[in-house]
Amino acid sequence: MTVKRTRGRPPAGDAADRRAAILDAARAKFAAQGFSGTSMRAIARDAGVDVSLISHYFGDKAGLLVATMELPVNPVEKIALVIEDGPDGMAERLLQTFLEAWDPHRDIFSSMYRTTLGTDDSQAPMLQLAREVLISSLLGVLEGDDRELRASLVAGQLIGMATLRYVIRMPPLADASIDDVVRLYGPAMQVLIGTSTRP
Repeated sequence: MTVKRTRGRPPAGDAADRRAAILDAARAKFAAQGFSGTSMRAIARDAGVDVSLISHYFGDKAGLLVATMELPVNPVEKIALVIEDGPDGMAERLLQTFLEAWDPHRDIFSSMYRTTLGTDDSQAPMLQLAREVLISSLLGVLEGDDRELRASLVAGQLIGMATLRYVIRMPPLADASIDDVVRLYGPAMQVLIGTSTRP
């Protein structure tokens, strides 16, 4: 017997199962085809739900990617708050937000990094997160013809700093206060971010 799919919010008893089915389908699709090669409709089809449920539960595809990783923080929400005020002073805001979010979860970041480092898979979840959340968000606010390269370099600076602080745990960076890291590292990142030229 075929169960007819319904649009919109599912009955309460089915919600957890449908949400889990979406996450399972998304993990498989992202792993096989990458973020860009995966459509919301394809995920919905594999999960046996209407595509509107993905938006209902996760907002958009980036939110769904984050949900599949079961992170202790939501980088989509964090980055959105950072970039909403534009490029001026963004480096300090980005560093402050990143460190406050991940300092309590150093072991989780380290585990994600080591898993990514141990594979040549270009669709590893952490790489997809960097490309499709961090870099894509930066591209929405940076200006100039070289903004794609600069966005990648900013991501590299951020991930490199986090690698030394959380994975390698190199002193004194591993033990430095958030305020000191922001104060000393922020200006170097801001050079790449630049400032707004819009009136």
